[in-house]
Amino acid sequence: MDQRERPIASRSVYEGAILNLRVDDVIMPNGRETKREVVEHSPAVGIVAVQDGCLFLVEQFRYAVRTSLLEIPAGIVEKGESPVETACREIQEEIGYRADRMEEIGRLYTSPGFSEEELIFFWADGLSPSKLPADDDESIVVRKVPIPEVWNMIRDGTIRDGKTVAILSRLALEGKIAYH
Repeated sequence: MDQRERPIASRSVYEGAILNLRVDDVIMPNGRETKREVVEHSPAVGIVAVQDGCLFLVEQFRYAVRTSLLEIPAGIVEKGESPVETACREIQEEIGYRADRMEEIGRLYTSPGFSEEELIFFWADGLSPSKLPADDDESIVVRKVPIPEVWNMIRDGTIRDGKTVAILSRLALEGKIAYH
């Protein structure tokens, strides 16, 4: 059975610096009409950077949830950049390292019920110090956490960032990162 919904009208209701919001009128497979609110968001990257058995995490205050979160380094793909270029730039801005090699290791949709944002994950290999200036609108603390402690932090709720939990779980299932 074809479950696709067919758009019949669309209108933009907000255009912002990092996202847009549109409302679409659609016809469902059963013929019923309904509305869909869609957040338009550029793709983003997340970077898994491991050195000496430790994972680089960044701690930053996230205004939308009014708390500081521990996350893998991440950022929005800027116009004219490829995802791998974004990943290379972001780890230099956020953790002060460059990678000899960036390997794409997976993709996921952040919240497909209302957003089209796709996250592209990279594994950073061959890390060496190399700092770019941080973004003006970010205040980041870098944490280098032993992998076994990362799992404890996920288990006890210290790490609650979805992208971080998702990619580390996938890597553990694939045997690419140890689960303790």
